[in-house]
Amino acid sequence: MRRIGAVLSAALLALAVAGCGSTGGGGGGASGKFTAPDVPMKKSVGKGEGEVDILAWPGYAEDGSNDPKVDWVTPFEKQTGCQANVKYFGTSDEAINLMKSGGYDVVSASGDATLRLIASGQVAPVNTDLVANYKDVQPFLKDRAWNSVNGQMYGVPHGWGANLLMWRTDKVHPAPDSWGAVFAKSSPYAGHITAYDSPIYIADAALYLMKTKPSLGIKDPYALDQKQLDAAVGLLKVQRAQVSEYWSDYLKEVQAFKTGDSVIGTTWQVIASLARSEHAPVKAVLPKEGATGWSDTWMVSAKSKHPNCAYKWMNYIVSPQANADVAEYFGEAPANAKSCKLTSDKSFCATYHAGDAAFANRIHYWTTPIKQCLDGRKDTTCTDYSQWTQAWTEVKG
Repeated sequence: MRRIGAVLSAALLALAVAGCGSTGGGGGGASGKFTAPDVPMKKSVGKGEGEVDILAWPGYAEDGSNDPKVDWVTPFEKQTGCQANVKYFGTSDEAINLMKSGGYDVVSASGDATLRLIASGQVAPVNTDLVANYKDVQPFLKDRAWNSVNGQMYGVPHGWGANLLMWRTDKVHPAPDSWGAVFAKSSPYAGHITAYDSPIYIADAALYLMKTKPSLGIKDPYALDQKQLDAAVGLLKVQRAQVSEYWSDYLKEVQAFKTGDSVIGTTWQVIASLARSEHAPVKAVLPKEGATGWSDTWMVSAKSKHPNCAYKWMNYIVSPQANADVAEYFGEAPANAKSCKLTSDKSFCATYHAGDAAFANRIHYWTTPIKQCLDGRKDTTCTDYSQWTQAWTEVKG
């Protein structure tokens, strides 16, 4: 079973760094500007220090202890002489707090944490010339607002994915192509709609309103002023009356679609694939409005005690075979363009749209809402994650 539970950690606390801006992606949303702290960048990679302390999402640094057949840490240790000490984390806030301790060399950070790590000086700019496999990373994942500042990369892209719309083909007709299928006021599927259980799901409603109600002026689903947040929450409260279940356990979502308790709702590609493998008649699509999603980046601690091994790890984990192995196990698209020829399932990359830049550009990647509007507005105060959390409590009642 793929260890994808880590991605469920979109629920964040509002610990945003003042002056730190980001973008949701999808068509190049605006990014707030800030000056990154003056942290030195490594100029060369020498002999490994003998070990490296890795902070990772579960499934990103498997060493065979969970499954003897799933081990990409041991080959790294044999190749480099760097003993890998791995600690898993369950949320982005947990990762940030652990990074503050200074006890880790590298971290697999999601877009909801990357700029906070940069702006607080916890991670160093990455010299991509020292990462040989960086050249093979998909161009559409490089120099993005969540992994770079003013053209300087602060990490190496690892994997990414979208939040999709899934439906039972025997219950939902016609096949939906819009999020309107789950947000319609009087849905024919009322009582059988499922939605992601997290305050970050407010961004899904905001994205739909951004495309269908331009008068609201939403430019970035993670940059909502109070009026825009109220509109998104209002839409979610209407949806609430029709939702059968909010999911945070992907296995429960699979079961709900198998039994027919849920017939339509938000999902991930790995869940759709798993549901089909268990004979649930489902399909999934990226709706015409686009979607929210995630993009993860390996970053180096500014306080790394083993920087040479840290760089060796980044280069190894995004190498073609390792990146292919992680992507298949975790359930996401690999960043390395050469990985697709090495997956055990030869249709994997097509299923996950791994090399599809147009598909990737329609995703608004998870980002922490902060009071500084992420869409570039200077004369407006936006709502932060604490307000989103309170609003989500109101939605669920």
